[in-house]
Amino acid sequence: MARTATLTRNTRETRIAVTVALDGTGQADIVTPLPFLSHMIDQLARHGGLDLTVRAEGDVEIDGHHTTEDLGIVIGRAVEAALGDKRGINRYGHATLPMDEALCQVALDLSGRTFYVDRMGLPKAALGRFDVELASVFFEGFARGAQCNLHVRKLEGENLHHIIEGCFKALARALREAVRVVGETLPSTKGTLTE
Repeated sequence: MARTATLTRNTRETRIAVTVALDGTGQADIVTPLPFLSHMIDQLARHGGLDLTVRAEGDVEIDGHHTTEDLGIVIGRAVEAALGDKRGINRYGHATLPMDEALCQVALDLSGRTFYVDRMGLPKAALGRFDVELASVFFEGFARGAQCNLHVRKLEGENLHHIIEGCFKALARALREAVRVVGETLPSTKGTLTE
C-alpha cells in the first residue's frame, strides 16, 4: 500500500498544498515565497527519501512567520496521514550530522504526543528574507502537525546557514529512520500511538 497523502490549508494568511510519499526517492518540487525556506524543504525531501510537492503562498509582506509555521504544520500533518495506523514503523529516529563547522542533532518519536524541544540557540538575524528564528517556528509546527516528540540541537557551529541546514538535514534523516517499516506490529506497549 502506498504511504502517501495530500493536504491543504487555506487561511486568510496562507494557502498551502502539500503532497508527500514516504517511500519515495527524494524528488522535490517546492515553491514558496521564501527562497531559503524552499531550499530547506528541498533538503528535507532529498535527505529524507521523501517525494514532496509543496505550493505555499502567504503574507510575506508582513513577514515569513505565518507561511513558515503553516508549512511546518501541513507537512507534519501530511506525514501523519501518510503513516496510516503506524503499524510496523520503526517509530523512533535520530541523526547527528556535520556541515562544515556545524554539528547538528535531531531525535524524534512518532508517538502521537506532541512535544518540541529547541536547543539550537539561534540569535535574531536574517538569511536573505528568512528570519533565522523561523527555523524553530517550522520545527515546532512540524511537531504539532506530525504529532511527534521532536528535539533539535546544535552541538557545534557558528555559520547560521550551516546550522539551520544541518538541522533540516538531520530532521530528514531522523524522519527517514522513524517511518521505515520494520515489522507488522504497532510499536507501542499501550497499543496506540495517539495521545
